[in-house]
Amino acid sequence: MDFYEVIEKRRTIRKFKSRSTTEQLKRILNAGIKAPSPANRQGWEFVIVDDPELVEKISERKYVLNRGNKPRGEQVPPETEKGAQAQKDSFAHASLVLVYHRAGVADAAGAWMCIENMSLAAVAEGLGSRIAAFFGGADKDINLLLKVPDGYELAAALSIGVPAQEPGARNLRPEGSWLHRNRF
Repeated sequence: MDFYEVIEKRRTIRKFKSRSTTEQLKRILNAGIKAPSPANRQGWEFVIVDDPELVEKISERKYVLNRGNKPRGEQVPPETEKGAQAQKDSFAHASLVLVYHRAGVADAAGAWMCIENMSLAAVAEGLGSRIAAFFGGADKDINLLLKVPDGYELAAALSIGVPAQEPGARNLRPEGSWLHRNRF
């Protein structure tokens, strides 16, 4: 597949039929580690989560986060509940890779470049991906769950697998509306 075709086809997938194979995941991770990083520190670390109980706990924490950190049983608007449940469901049937980086802004940039490489590599493999960010204390909960050592921050969780749905149409800003020259 042509590089520009890969970029054009990359979309967020929110439902998966099945996980990536071990070989696909290995190639995707290898694409990730070829990303640029500040001073070539390569400050990323990966946690592959394939234990169903851990996947369930991570997806449940994302569900609570998307409900405004309100646990099950607390009332939220119906559209909030629907979105939170959809995020939780998007962890099902996919390979889950959590991308960590050494604490600090510089290494965060490298981790995100790595995530982009992995997302594009998934498309080249005929797969889809979805990025889930954790914040507002949810990241700390995930770190405890996965026994992450001090000094590392969670960039994002990347679900990778065979898409179970066609992605929606891309809705980009008009071409050139984001471009400025010499002054904003």
